[in-house]
Amino acid sequence: MPPTIPDHPTRDAGFGVYLHWPFCAAKCPYCDFNSHVRHAGVDEARFLTAFRAEMAHVAGRVPGRVVTSVFLGGGTPSLMRPETVAGLLDAVANHWSVAPDAEITLEANPSSVEAGRFQGYRTAGVNRVSLGVQALDDASLKTLGRLHNAAEAFTAIRIAQTTFARTSFDLIYARPGQSPDAWRAELTEAIGRAAEHLSLYQLTIEPGTPFYGLAAAGKLVIPDEDVARALYDVTQEVCAAAGLPAYEISNHARPGAEARHNLLYWRYGEYAGIGPGAHGRLVTTGGRIGTVTERSPEGWLARVEAKGHGIAETETLDAAAQADEFLVMGLRLTEGIAPARYAVLKGRPLDSERITALVQDGLLARRPDGRIAATATGAPVLNALVAELAR
Repeated sequence: MPPTIPDHPTRDAGFGVYLHWPFCAAKCPYCDFNSHVRHAGVDEARFLTAFRAEMAHVAGRVPGRVVTSVFLGGGTPSLMRPETVAGLLDAVANHWSVAPDAEITLEANPSSVEAGRFQGYRTAGVNRVSLGVQALDDASLKTLGRLHNAAEAFTAIRIAQTTFARTSFDLIYARPGQSPDAWRAELTEAIGRAAEHLSLYQLTIEPGTPFYGLAAAGKLVIPDEDVARALYDVTQEVCAAAGLPAYEISNHARPGAEARHNLLYWRYGEYAGIGPGAHGRLVTTGGRIGTVTERSPEGWLARVEAKGHGIAETETLDAAAQADEFLVMGLRLTEGIAPARYAVLKGRPLDSERITALVQDGLLARRPDGRIAATATGAPVLNALVAELAR
């Protein structure tokens, strides 16, 4: 008898698998992700065995799912051998059904891009690549601590676009000394090279990073709030004019080319988080849970080998927590959220008078289909907007 899958209001968002490969060739000074440098090398076979074990454990809790997307993130997954990637994707298919049109994305850094390796990833089942380009000039790349130069970035983009049907690349703006005019020129050049999708992130100074210490000492100065807002406005204007409108605060795509795995997150779908430091959101017979695995790669490996999984934290999410997450994630999207779904999750509807007030203030808009969404004015102050709606 096939397993009974618990129903939930956002089930139609899909089921995804996130695989976290935590290793990098170098740690960027702005990065607070769970990434680690191992100069002595990585035992890929041992880690692959552990990934398989953790996947089996999670699949035992959520059987019968149809995988609509897989995302290999990091770290730098493009440091893996294609055979390791193939082993990971085979494991996903062994534990769940994979939709025929599933999106399979791999993150890559330009410095680790080789045509032969990319062909190997394609053979393994990867059909979309996201490149961590970050900037298009050598001076900015050096400031950001990247290992590639602009020429290598352009080569990587070309190789990716000739190997995969779907590609994306990331850029960071609001960098030290960056002006709106300079960003406009850089973004225009990027769009000329982009096939369908760009992820455009404002540089933030995160505690615990080298940039944080430099900023605190006055040795790193990023654009102030007014300039940062001007840079954001340039981003929206240039991308929209080029046919890559924002579908999420930091993501732009030609219609139909949106990242389906990320849409799953923002639409509050269900996903398994596998690997060191991975987060998951699963719907079990006992309710919706959040999972977090051990962050340290070696600690995760030891835990998996001892217990069969590396999950360090499991939290049962009550109605209020689910509704808050749904609101925070969904309002990042230009499509917004369906208030009726919030009401099902929360057990009560959003305050209609508060919605009306936010609409009158120009921060929120009502869509013809009944959804509500942040406006161009509301999106830059999304945290405050969410807090006002949720109270």
